[in-house]
Amino acid sequence: MMYLRFRYFLLLAAPLFLATVSLGAQAVATSSTPGHQEVDLAVTYTAQYSNLVSDPTFWHQGGSIELSTQTYRGFGIAANIAGTQIGNAANSGVGLSMVTATFGPRYTWYKPIGGARKKSVAIFGQGLIGEAHGFNSYFPTAAGSLTDYNSFALQVGGGLDIGLSRHFAVRAFQADWVRTQFPNSTTNIQNTFRIGAGVVVRFPQHRTGR
Repeated sequence: MMYLRFRYFLLLAAPLFLATVSLGAQAVATSSTPGHQEVDLAVTYTAQYSNLVSDPTFWHQGGSIELSTQTYRGFGIAANIAGTQIGNAANSGVGLSMVTATFGPRYTWYKPIGGARKKSVAIFGQGLIGEAHGFNSYFPTAAGSLTDYNSFALQVGGGLDIGLSRHFAVRAFQADWVRTQFPNSTTNIQNTFRIGAGVVVRFPQHRTGR
């Protein structure tokens, strides 16, 4: 069963990441495009503050991987996959495992600090949409209860990366609002506050034009 879930999310995530890499490759091909250009791979620790219904709330923890590009004057795209888990959500006796896969536009303000190690600061904001999959939990529906469910996901937020060298940065923080629509016998809507921090591997693209 876990293998099927893993395969499902692999199939969901692969097109998103392939599309991002493809656009990153286009950025290299159009190297005369003005502005800073690079492909970033971020791996972060992730914590989410969520609700089963309107109240009570609880924290669940996990991690995320995110691939993004800067292609034209700070504009680019990002693909994010995050997974979190808790064994006893809000002392309800019910656990929750959740994976989200989202994709969409991002804007990054990039400022090189200079020096021999090519330090920099990057502040980004993004709006991503995709799908969330909840499992090992309890989802009440009109037809009965389910242990797993697929939901639309909306992710809006941003963060700060501190570049320590040309190819390595620290994601000092990332904060996102995540909206999902799992059945809960009331509004069937969850508003989640997600925070994270981690490391970023950068792949700068060289420009030959102006």
